[in-house]
Amino acid sequence: MSDAAPILTCRNVSIRYLTGDFKSIGLKEWVMRCLTGNYKVVDFWADRDVDFELQRGDMLGIIGTNGAGKSTLLKAVSGIMEPTYGQVVRHGRVAALLELASGFDGDLTVKENAYLRGAMLGYTRAFMDATYEQIVEFAELKEFEDRPFKQLSSGMKSRLAFAIASFVRPDILILDEVLSVGDGGFRAKSEAKMKEIIHGGATTILVSHAIGQVRAMCNKVLWLHKGRQIVFSEDVAGVCTAYEAFLKRPAGPAVYPPPASA
Repeated sequence: MSDAAPILTCRNVSIRYLTGDFKSIGLKEWVMRCLTGNYKVVDFWADRDVDFELQRGDMLGIIGTNGAGKSTLLKAVSGIMEPTYGQVVRHGRVAALLELASGFDGDLTVKENAYLRGAMLGYTRAFMDATYEQIVEFAELKEFEDRPFKQLSSGMKSRLAFAIASFVRPDILILDEVLSVGDGGFRAKSEAKMKEIIHGGATTILVSHAIGQVRAMCNKVLWLHKGRQIVFSEDVAGVCTAYEAFLKRPAGPAVYPPPASA
């Protein structure tokens, strides 16, 4: 793949969930309702016609209110789920931090879990041997490395997950609200680590409600609202300003660019 070719492409990505009576009835009743026609299925589109592409080294900030479809889109981008329609094309290794505590074993130690997560990301024992000390030092968990994982606080677990993903150097790194973990000192350190990864050529996708964080770190931005793409742009500051203005407006459809009176 040439450096000019996109490392990630989403084309008209649409993701549908089916909801209806089957959620709360048994198999026998479901069969009877199907036979009598007394059965309701509702389509819910979590994302509809999302379209963008990223180059190597881009950092994309995805913004939008709760229910905008951000986390569902990340699952499609990471390969956890397939779009109902549209296409996601990835080039290179993907590491996704969507649910930070997932994939760990509470009865294993911090060190054992670091190796476990590394293996899940496709890295060898030799690679983890070479990077483990850096990982545990960055996560500020050196004195806890022999403790059972279940004894850690949620913040400590999140720090370990972030440290592993950032040190294994994926081609595409997906972060869902994870730069908000830890105290102010660790947040600053994690932001600095992200900048280092970006400068090293990795492509990063960040979902964050901290608009200042998106404005400061990202070179592209995607605004979603109720599953629809409002705008994908390199004008990160402009879109973030419009989004902040939208949050202060009375309830209504999202519009970009905003009306002159906004």
